[in-house]
Amino acid sequence: MTDGQARQLIGWREYVDLPEWGIGGLKAKVDTGARTSAIDVADIEPVGEDKVRFHVVLHRHDRELRQAVEAVLVRRSKVRSSLGEHGSRLVVETMIRMGEYERRIELSLVCRKNLICRMLLGRSALAGQFAVDPERTYLLTKETSPD
Repeated sequence: MTDGQARQLIGWREYVDLPEWGIGGLKAKVDTGARTSAIDVADIEPVGEDKVRFHVVLHRHDRELRQAVEAVLVRRSKVRSSLGEHGSRLVVETMIRMGEYERRIELSLVCRKNLICRMLLGRSALAGQFAVDPERTYLLTKETSPD
């Protein structure tokens, strides 16, 4: 998509699928203030030198509802949380699907247990393809379940 083409309008909250991990309908908050996307995980453990195993938490009220995933470690990232805390996160890569749109994105692995959405979509995942309407939700995807 070039700068002259119209971008798909999305809401500040959308549902996403992570088909390579067998995950569908995950609630994501769109955050243009964050560069990297993040996903709610538990039980992170290394698998050799270049892979990690973890569980993606699928529901905010039932943290035991999880999907086991093994992924290649792309990098370690220094981050500053929305609370201003500095830290380091592991970053992996996977395919994301929103409606008919698919693309590969990086995801930092983090515990988001006190947050409403299991995933945060940062501006790197949105760049060049999407424009965000901050007053609306679920413009590209249908609201599927209360979580």
